[in-house]
Amino acid sequence: MTQIDHEPKQLPFINRDLLPTNSESRTWSFSHYFSVWMGSVHNIPSYVTIGGFFALGLSTGQVFMVICCAAMIVALLLVLNGHAGNKYGIPFSILLRASYGDKGAVVPGFFRGIVAGIMWFGLQTYAGSIAVSIFIGTFFPAYLTLGGGFLFLGLSLPSLLSFLLFWVINLIFIFADVNTLGKLTKSVTLLVFLVFGGMSIWSIQLAGGITPILAFEPSGDGDVNLFLLISCVSAIVATWVAPILSVSDITRYSQSKQAQARGQFAGIIATYLLFALASISIIIGSEIAFGVPVWNVLEVVDKFDSVFAVILSLTTLALATLSVNIVGNVIPAANQLTSLFPNKLNFKKSAFVVATVGVILLPWKLMENATSIFMFLNMVGALLSPVIGVMLTHYYFISKKIIDMDAVYGIPGKHPIASFKVPALLATLLAGGLSLLGSKITALEVFYTTSSLLGILVSACLYVSFYYIQTIFTEKNRIKKRE
Repeated sequence: MTQIDHEPKQLPFINRDLLPTNSESRTWSFSHYFSVWMGSVHNIPSYVTIGGFFALGLSTGQVFMVICCAAMIVALLLVLNGHAGNKYGIPFSILLRASYGDKGAVVPGFFRGIVAGIMWFGLQTYAGSIAVSIFIGTFFPAYLTLGGGFLFLGLSLPSLLSFLLFWVINLIFIFADVNTLGKLTKSVTLLVFLVFGGMSIWSIQLAGGITPILAFEPSGDGDVNLFLLISCVSAIVATWVAPILSVSDITRYSQSKQAQARGQFAGIIATYLLFALASISIIIGSEIAFGVPVWNVLEVVDKFDSVFAVILSLTTLALATLSVNIVGNVIPAANQLTSLFPNKLNFKKSAFVVATVGVILLPWKLMENATSIFMFLNMVGALLSPVIGVMLTHYYFISKKIIDMDAVYGIPGKHPIASFKVPALLATLLAGGLSLLGSKITALEVFYTTSSLLGILVSACLYVSFYYIQTIFTEKNRIKKRE
């Protein structure tokens, strides 16, 4: 591997913050990666998704199976796509250049880093601010009625104050170093297992024991087939498409290959097993006890009699949201902005831009219309899942895990990298196009319903085909020129 030790001014397409991490910066161990994705699993949208599975008619055993299958796929993809980040110390925005070219990488990078990253930052910040409002209201009930009928762009005064407070807390951790972020993710681990394990026990007691939960009959139409089960697995994997893509942004800080691989795999499996237990017991237990399933974990917290339990639960939810917001949204978005404007922005400036735009988007307005949000996410997911297929295929099968560091960093006088790598772009656009067309054309619906799985497989097959077709034509042209 070529050592990159040039000054930023010698690298026209790069910024110091995007250079490969050195040995001193590689401080993340097994425990960091075991805990880093806790907040991505245990959040409000995840519980709502599981509630939707029961509404479709899935049984307790089927839901458990779906969660476990999705967890295995997610863990495997995170580890595989995280390998290059650890081996070469490069962020996602640079890694993309190896398979898409210098300018071609802007397309998938923009959708992942800028669009998905910034939008999710705003939504996660607003979700965390709801927990902050409940937390403050527990001690000062009058806080929840501040301002009377005052509204600012649709937000009441308490909601606005809580949003701004949680936004500032995000900024504090954004501007801290990676070691501080690592400590935050590790601190969430014990709290998540304690709180959600406690919620499971509470829900099981509400239901009158584990037997009624296992014997629960779903309220759906009961028409459950293999395709529906695969679609449910795909729905869970779809929420991970963006983190899987940009996982090199955090694996570049790993002490070793084993630390990130074993840590992420064990962490995802363990966390999802707890999530399966908690989500199933909370949703079914509440339906048995109250007649209506509780899908929002904040509603579960609101039913606790103990003030200590409420405080601990809200603190855990807020910290989990905070950690995944920074790791999964801010870091990839800021790195992508820095890559696009290396001479004007560094990581911290880019992160501030991300946080600011996340507020300007008025995320609470986006959450008022669930249909528009999911349509947008499906569109982004349909375009991003093929990128995973292209990246993995290129790294493991085309380049054999070898990256020309001089080329991807654009070092003058070294081997230049193609501005656009046509096979990768074609495979991505075609596979993504199939998924998007599936929302309109019945015959292609399978590509839309299972886009997070089929998008990866289809793009991988297309990329290999286009790559070798291009190679054959290139070789033929060389032969003609020699003749």
